[in-house]
Amino acid sequence: MLACDPVDQGLLNGGYRLCTTRGRYFLKHHSDPETADPAAIARQHRATQRLADLGVPVAPPLTGHDGRTVAVVGGRAYALHPWIDGRHRHGGQLTAEQCGRLGALLGVVHASLERVMSRAPGSPLESADPADTFALIDDLLCRVTRHRPVTAFDELARHRLVERRTMLERHTDRRPPPGGAVGWVHGDFHPFNVLYQGDAPAAIVDWDRLGVQPRAEEAVRAAAIFFVRPVGTLDLAKVRAYARAYRRTAGAPPAELTAAVHRVWWERLNDFWMLRWHYERGDSRADAQFPAASALAVWWTREYDAVRDAFTQ
Repeated sequence: MLACDPVDQGLLNGGYRLCTTRGRYFLKHHSDPETADPAAIARQHRATQRLADLGVPVAPPLTGHDGRTVAVVGGRAYALHPWIDGRHRHGGQLTAEQCGRLGALLGVVHASLERVMSRAPGSPLESADPADTFALIDDLLCRVTRHRPVTAFDELARHRLVERRTMLERHTDRRPPPGGAVGWVHGDFHPFNVLYQGDAPAAIVDWDRLGVQPRAEEAVRAAAIFFVRPVGTLDLAKVRAYARAYRRTAGAPPAELTAAVHRVWWERLNDFWMLRWHYERGDSRADAQFPAASALAVWWTREYDAVRDAFTQ
């Protein structure tokens, strides 16, 4: 061992960059209790190896002398992966052609997972109940009011919570039905989980959320992260290039994307995970994402038809 340096970009798990006499590696510490079960990790590892065999850019873990890919030390789960030299790229750094390649890549991931994973039973997921959201908004507003000293984040949080309550009251009748076609998905496809070398994706990493979900919703959710601008709008030209390529490679019809857009829009209206982290956990790591994410819900509601058309036409 020549060096061991922490990698601090992940929100859920920890990791280290190892430099050894045999090369460079990424040692992942699966610390998130929701995804740290060794059996589930081993399943992820088998999936990424099968995807690699199909030519999907992933970084499967190395296998130990005992044939295992997960090491449990002191009750903690670890896995060793090859180090991938690369950088993360947000949608603002991608050309329209590269956005198409990104959408095609996610489509290939979904189609390939369908090939390599056993068909798992999946029931349509219920959408968020606005009654629960109204109660959550009231609770968060109480927490914001009690917070001292008052910060700019508190002021923005209060404004967005009141605004969102009004929006939900206006759109309660648009709650979507249970979700559509389900399949195996990456579960957390966003800029920090795609490594680029030059203009091409070199590896999709962090498969901790691998699971059975509505596939097209992952495509919409990912686009809302990749292509959101700092002011809280989406670059719809890039979304269109991305979505066309995704539909082609995933074999997803426009109607599936239409339903997915509606469900993810509703999810955004009812989701306050960043504020819950901040006020319930005292965890501020996601604070920087809140201004754009909260503004996006407002803009998306106003430009609903244009967003839908970008994903489906």
